[in-house]
Amino acid sequence: MLRREFLIRSTTALGATWLSSRQILAALADTKLPTRFAASDIVTLGSTGIATSRLAMGTGTVGSGHHSNQTALGVTGLSNLLLNGYDQGLRFFDAADSYGSHPHVAEALKHVPRDKVTVLTKTWARDPATARADLDRFRRELGIDHIDICLMHCVTEPDWTVRFKGVMDVLSEAKQKGIIRAHGCSCHSIDALRAAAKSPWVEVDFARINPIGSHMDADPETVVGVLRSMKAAGKAVIGMKILGQGDLRNRQDDAIKYALSLGVLDAFTIGAESKSEQQDLIRRIAAA
Repeated sequence: MLRREFLIRSTTALGATWLSSRQILAALADTKLPTRFAASDIVTLGSTGIATSRLAMGTGTVGSGHHSNQTALGVTGLSNLLLNGYDQGLRFFDAADSYGSHPHVAEALKHVPRDKVTVLTKTWARDPATARADLDRFRRELGIDHIDICLMHCVTEPDWTVRFKGVMDVLSEAKQKGIIRAHGCSCHSIDALRAAAKSPWVEVDFARINPIGSHMDADPETVVGVLRSMKAAGKAVIGMKILGQGDLRNRQDDAIKYALSLGVLDAFTIGAESKSEQQDLIRRIAAA
């Protein structure tokens, strides 16, 4: 027990800066975190002023080509899943054009107060004209007049903040006009993540993080170091790939404890595929 307590405290305080994945998992197993968490906890995302639930309902498991495991449930099926989460206090809808989940989210939004949920979506636009068209189309598809958070999806280039400045300017203008409330990116390389950490433009960052480095931009130690600099700069940091794209399906409790222990994530997104999975996630976060 003393060893576990020592390791978990080190993991929490240092962001696992010297622990191996095996040590991290050993430290987290059968260990209670010192603070109680709930999926429905209302958190503020960085300096954006946006308050929403700790757990975002992901709609993009194996998401590409306007399809995902969640959209395969159909408009009614996924909408009902989102509404079930809403009834459990989840207020964060995580969508994307590439998942094809806008119609499903739109259906759910018909049944809840708009000001009670946070709607996040993502654009693959890499030029200003496409970005403007996407913002108009996304709002039509979602059936809303404004989007809470719009991210540049899957940036990988080390110089993306220079190369795609035109898109960034479009999103900045959209924020000024009230079309979106905050902008940022989802990163899929360590160089892109580092560029996001340095950019004052990035208000919200989606970052891949889990204790074994599965489907991540780099090893956990390196990624957590960058995320700490983001957090210190007031950026909202939202974790994704918490379960390692399924690689931690048999260690879900440990993966969730790891995400909660880091102290750098404002929220995190996980995509459930059924009401029972969703209820299980909510239970596991509370049990941590």
